[in-house]
Amino acid sequence: MTSGVPSPTPVPASLVGWQQPIDELRETGAYFHGRGWSVGTSSNYSVVLQRDPLELCVTASGMDKGRLERCDFVRVGADGKPTTKDQPKSSAETWLHIVVAQELPEVGCILHTHSVWATLLSDLFAAEGGLAIEGYEMLKGFAGVTTHEYNAWIEIFENTQDIPSLAEQVRARLRDAERPLRHGYLIRKHGLYTWGRDVAEARRHIEIFEFLLECTARRIMLSAALPASAGA
Repeated sequence: MTSGVPSPTPVPASLVGWQQPIDELRETGAYFHGRGWSVGTSSNYSVVLQRDPLELCVTASGMDKGRLERCDFVRVGADGKPTTKDQPKSSAETWLHIVVAQELPEVGCILHTHSVWATLLSDLFAAEGGLAIEGYEMLKGFAGVTTHEYNAWIEIFENTQDIPSLAEQVRARLRDAERPLRHGYLIRKHGLYTWGRDVAEARRHIEIFEFLLECTARRIMLSAALPASAGA
């Protein structure tokens, strides 16, 4: 286990048998915290436990993601409620995890972070409804992308405390046959959501998004700082 992650403790009765994905999320939380992507008690993570009926393991509300214990997770059903009593309260954004799991049957893990670059760019490009990133070699880190010429459109949703309403907006875009959400999206002044077949793929997608968002922000900053003749 990565340094900074508490020693393993017993999992709650509702999650017996799921130690491995829980420990993967715990290690991921410690890594994201160290990178400044999940500070304070921000962020939330989940893995899909089963499909029929749908059940997820989601981080409990208000937990330090750099020091997650095995007991800091909740087993929830498709209604967003704990499947058994005596579990901690799940993340306030549980519905945003459920809607992705419902609409994308290949997804096994959903991750949400609150980095500086995601927060700032989601505000800067909010009026455009999103931002496009293309030409970077790192785009090939996204599942199914094989060329740097890929154009990644990152949708931006307005922030709201009405999570069920936001979840339905995300659902509608996931179902958009002409331009469905791919790999992830941003919430204005809030953060990034992404997903993958498993924890490893979803974690890689966070890394790719964060690299590309930072490149975009730094390029904007450099363009503003350099004299106009520098690019000539």
